Amino acid sequence: MMHREQTTVCFTGHRFQKLPFGFNEEDPKCIKMKRMLCRKIEDLIVNHGATHFISGMAIGVDMICSEIVLELKNEYPHITLECAIPCRSQPDKWSNEMKDRYCSVVNQSDCKTVLQEQYTSDCMHKRNEYMVEKSEIVIAVWDGSNSGTGYTVNVAKEKGKKIYVLNPEKL
Repeated sequence: MMHREQTTVCFTGHRFQKLPFGFNEEDPKCIKMKRMLCRKIEDLIVNHGATHFISGMAIGVDMICSEIVLELKNEYPHITLECAIPCRSQPDKWSNEMKDRYCSVVNQSDCKTVLQEQYTSDCMHKRNEYMVEKSEIVIAVWDGSNSGTGYTVNVAKEKGKKIYVLNPEKL
């Protein structure tokens, strides 16, 4: 059997507030987006040797992708999830429901990387740069806007990473 290189994939995408369905994860567009993301992640595992996934753990696409990876671990136990946490206080101002979801993902992940102790105005960009640097492939749920997701896609382009973009406005 031929040995495959291990491939790392990171996720970037909009927060729930900026997605067309907002926080309504029962919306058909959200369900379709999740299905498309699951298929892409599984394709990367099966056909492209993806074994390590990095999530920036923001509310929205990051959280959804993390949960998909954790679910896929049942079928592909060799894959790993890393939580790239920009600062320890990341979830402090979130609702209790989102904090619980965040803690659940972090507790089930294979490793967590806390990039800095305190919040600074550039800590999210530093987290995004870290994820791109460590990855060969970037999955972006991005509408083309000038945003943190757009910044991350541009960093990935500059570094010559393979980028898969799913536009949430075209679901």
